[in-house]
Amino acid sequence: MRVLVLFAHPVETSFSAALHQTTVAALSAAGHAVDDCDLNAEGFNPVLSREERIAYHDVSVNRKHAGPYVDRLLATDALVLVHPVWNYGYPAILKGFFDRVFLPGVSFTLADGVLRPTLNNIRKLAAVTTYGGSRFRSILMGDPPRRNFKRSLRLNIRPGAPAKYLALYDMNRTTEANCAAFLAKVKRAMQTF
Repeated sequence: MRVLVLFAHPVETSFSAALHQTTVAALSAAGHAVDDCDLNAEGFNPVLSREERIAYHDVSVNRKHAGPYVDRLLATDALVLVHPVWNYGYPAILKGFFDRVFLPGVSFTLADGVLRPTLNNIRKLAAVTTYGGSRFRSILMGDPPRRNFKRSLRLNIRPGAPAKYLALYDMNRTTEANCAAFLAKVKRAMQTF
């Protein structure tokens, strides 16, 4: 299976970077063809320009600025996100990826006010993430990243496709043992992905 891994963290020594390395290694060891997209290392520009917004609904030109990323998304069988949760949301670079790449004609069509998802090529979805705060605090805030993943993002892919959300909460107070256990959990999940 071809798997697109979207990694969103600017620090190569972060725990997120360790999660990214574990994810890519485990998927590769399981025989998957991994397209490793490190958004920061690739210099992805998350800002949706004025020109892009004006052309957003024009499917004949809306891919002009993000074409190579659109091609990668359309060529994959599975999508794995690896990112931290910052301020109860995605890092700006990952949010910008969704804004600039999940375009009309790419991830959905819009006809007569009816939205239809079109990323049927994506048969599996996963997220590997960390939160600074506790699960309880995240629930109180509505846990926007989990909700977006389970509802909005999942609706854009093949209907009924499995979606796995792996999260380590309370990073601000976690232990090395908890981090090691989560790395092992991620490795197991990606080996059987």
